[in-house]
Amino acid sequence: MSFEALGLSEELLRAVDDSGYTTPSPIQASAIPSVLMGRDIIGVAQTGTGKTASFVLPMIDILSQGRSRARMPRSLILEPTRELAQQVSENFVRYGKYHKLSMALLIGGVQMGDQVAALEKGVDVLIATPGRLMDLFGRGKILLTACGLLVIDEADRMLDMGFIPDIEEICTKLPRERQTLLFSATMPGPIKKLADRFMTDPKQIEVARPASTNASIAQFAVETTSRGKRATLRKLLADPEVRNAIVFCNRKRDVRELADVLKKAGLPAGQIHGDMEQADRIRELDRFKSGAIDILVASDVAARGLDVPGVSHVINYDVPHHAEDYVHRIGRTGRAGATGIAYTLLTPEDAENLREVEKLIGHAVPRHGANAADAHEVSEAAETIAVPTDALPAEAAPDEAAPDPSTASRSGDEPRKRRRRGGRGRKDKAEGRTDATAGPAVAEPRAAEPRPAEPRRADTPRPSEPRPRDDRARDARPSDRPRSRDDGPRRGDDHRSRDRRDDRRRDERDDGPDVVGFGGETPAFMLVRATA
Repeated sequence: MSFEALGLSEELLRAVDDSGYTTPSPIQASAIPSVLMGRDIIGVAQTGTGKTASFVLPMIDILSQGRSRARMPRSLILEPTRELAQQVSENFVRYGKYHKLSMALLIGGVQMGDQVAALEKGVDVLIATPGRLMDLFGRGKILLTACGLLVIDEADRMLDMGFIPDIEEICTKLPRERQTLLFSATMPGPIKKLADRFMTDPKQIEVARPASTNASIAQFAVETTSRGKRATLRKLLADPEVRNAIVFCNRKRDVRELADVLKKAGLPAGQIHGDMEQADRIRELDRFKSGAIDILVASDVAARGLDVPGVSHVINYDVPHHAEDYVHRIGRTGRAGATGIAYTLLTPEDAENLREVEKLIGHAVPRHGANAADAHEVSEAAETIAVPTDALPAEAAPDEAAPDPSTASRSGDEPRKRRRRGGRGRKDKAEGRTDATAGPAVAEPRAAEPRPAEPRRADTPRPSEPRPRDDRARDARPSDRPRSRDDGPRRGDDHRSRDRRDDRRRDERDDGPDVVGFGGETPAFMLVRATA
């Protein structure tokens, strides 16, 4: 079958021929005639089989008659990601170059002023992501009452990204009498319910089993380990058959780190993920399409809508958490009838995710024997680290070993208790514990040595004699004695307790001569009665 048999206009056929296409794909041959007839369509097909052209081509012919009005688009195409919306807009420019149709692209990450100006002029085709569309609608910049054709593209991806509530709200603002087209690579239950609610007697077209992979893509799983994944990836990229490759990671942080590692290794690599500015993402895609870089490290934001002819390899650096993403990732290669190769790095931690993928696609992903063996060698070499023997800590000598807890005496346990309360500090040094690595060993107590008797000086006063006041004050320093409960007022003392102490000291001073003491706060045990 040729495109002429599908009922397209002469201008459109000329644009298709200029693009190099001569034979429609199965989804295009089945969907285009029904769309031209005005029927609602549910199209289920593998990624990379031409779903975009199956609704873009008939829409151009349908919209060729009529005129647009300001802020009131005549048709609406909803896309889950900015990249896919950009891809669809490029298809409209390519196939509609012989038609005078206006188009506007509403996506986040770019200035809103230019988008509002395009809506003011009136557009025939509005391509938008749900978030930006709802934002402009809330600001009163757009009306959907004149939209007679709605396309929900990549509906299963809309479900994954949580856009289904937004789509339901958008559908309520559209005219009840309209044509609705829904395209998806898979058909989960919530999408089927959405179709039943907002579509009228839709014709379901399935050109392949849902979630099946393209038969022209050779799939392999390369066994490795978490520490050997980067070395295994570099080995795969060194294959001369890898002309260009898209490397998918599950996390945006891993995308950034892996791209930097490949650049430091001298490989022409770029990156794309959701945290990048829209201008930077478009620039990286353009560099990859033009061949300025051969390797594009990407998150799942590039798993759909990335139509780059001639991608030879897709490498899953991580097995995707959602099995459906595997189908879309490897669909970036083997497009438009070409062949491709998809590698998946498999670690023991990813075995469960791969089993879910195999359950979805209906067959096992074969292990790549030669590369798997090489990957094991690389990972084992990465995990083997020579450690010099002199860097290892020496074993404790038998006499320095910690005492057996069962035979430890009570005195031996005391230092441990004190250490738990006060930590290792001044007491440890005083008790002889200086080796921090020798364990809780305690030095044996030294026997007390008798102190030699000091000769008595002639001028030394006898105990019974009153000592000079200066000597008595020096010997009564508070730092040389334990603090008594009578050492001055403490926090919490009331005025009654202070009065009782003052009365007691006053009575003692009245019993005899002057008292030997230190200030007005001298404790009772320091009070010595002078002898006559």
